Amino acid sequence: MIDIIVPLEQEGAKVVVRTWLKKVGDRVAENDPIVELETDKVAQEVSAPADGVLMEILLSNDAEAAPGAVLGRLEPANVDPVGAPKTATIERRPAAEAATSHEAPALSPAVRQALREHDIDPATIIGTGHGGRITRADVDRAVAASPSRSRLGGTVSASAGEARVIPHDRMRRTIAENMLNSVATAPHVTAVFEADLSAITAHRHSHRQEFEKANVNLTLTTYFVAAAAAAMRAVPEINSRWYDDRLEIFNQINIGIATALGDKGLIVPVIHDVQKLSLREIAAKLADLTARARSNSLTTADVRGGTFTISNHGVSGSLFAAPIIIPQPQSAILGIGKLEKRVIVREIDGVDTIQVRPMAYVSLTIDHRVVDAHQTNAWLSNFVETLQSWPPD
Repeated sequence: MIDIIVPLEQEGAKVVVRTWLKKVGDRVAENDPIVELETDKVAQEVSAPADGVLMEILLSNDAEAAPGAVLGRLEPANVDPVGAPKTATIERRPAAEAATSHEAPALSPAVRQALREHDIDPATIIGTGHGGRITRADVDRAVAASPSRSRLGGTVSASAGEARVIPHDRMRRTIAENMLNSVATAPHVTAVFEADLSAITAHRHSHRQEFEKANVNLTLTTYFVAAAAAAMRAVPEINSRWYDDRLEIFNQINIGIATALGDKGLIVPVIHDVQKLSLREIAAKLADLTARARSNSLTTADVRGGTFTISNHGVSGSLFAAPIIIPQPQSAILGIGKLEKRVIVREIDGVDTIQVRPMAYVSLTIDHRVVDAHQTNAWLSNFVETLQSWPPD
């Protein structure tokens, strides 16, 4: 028998079995999707490790699946239970072939049932699964996005009056568990600085067309990522993970970017090895990850390995937020408020002058087990100085 296992590398949140795409007794070919897993970050398909017959399902739908756990077992296609050769053959479909096939991918029983329940034509849904297959998560998104369907559930009468009932989906429940776990685990402390963004807005204005010619969108977040990496060189303890018996301080700077998914919560894709990237490379990776996050096409690798996180909450109008919850086991998270023109005082040639500058509040929420005020303020000072003196040396 061949074990079907949960991939070992999972980032943060718990994994649950979303849907079995095959049932016991079904024949499968190597690389065929066989079961769909889900975290609060991504849906992930697990493929058959070999040709065979699905003989056991050990973790059923909605069961929690720890990394390395056995999901089920396959009987190899070329051997029967007593060792005699099998006469039946199974067509092998490599992953690359499946991904380029022009045939409509088969629908799993769970997807067919959901399509019937909500009266949805599968042709109207873009599948994000293996080879373009429609997953149950794709159907759920189609239901949530449809204006003709109630997204708010039923109604109940309560002592305070009639209320709308919104059942929690799995992503919202998992996000809630992660947030509660973080604030219960780490003592959060937030420091706030104010940053003058004149230098980076001027640089962006003068280089925007140059980037657009290379099909790269130069956003302010690109500068925040680059400046955060520069600040790590001054205070490397911020780029760390806390464990009960040790602190891991990383040379590799992997920055997660909190990305809102509307009513479905948020996800944090990760830009890896930021310390090696140019401003243009950061901008390109940021645009790619953000687009794929919002189209639900991120892979597990895209959300794994973060050592630090940025929440640019200012894009939705927020001036300041605190504390911003730290993704465990990271040690800090940066918050960027809304860019707003404000009147400030600047000394020029020994004389105080009143000027209008594009300003933003920036905050660093830290795990106080890891660092103290000295490192926190030093990191923010370096971050702000990098932005205000752009371009860096």
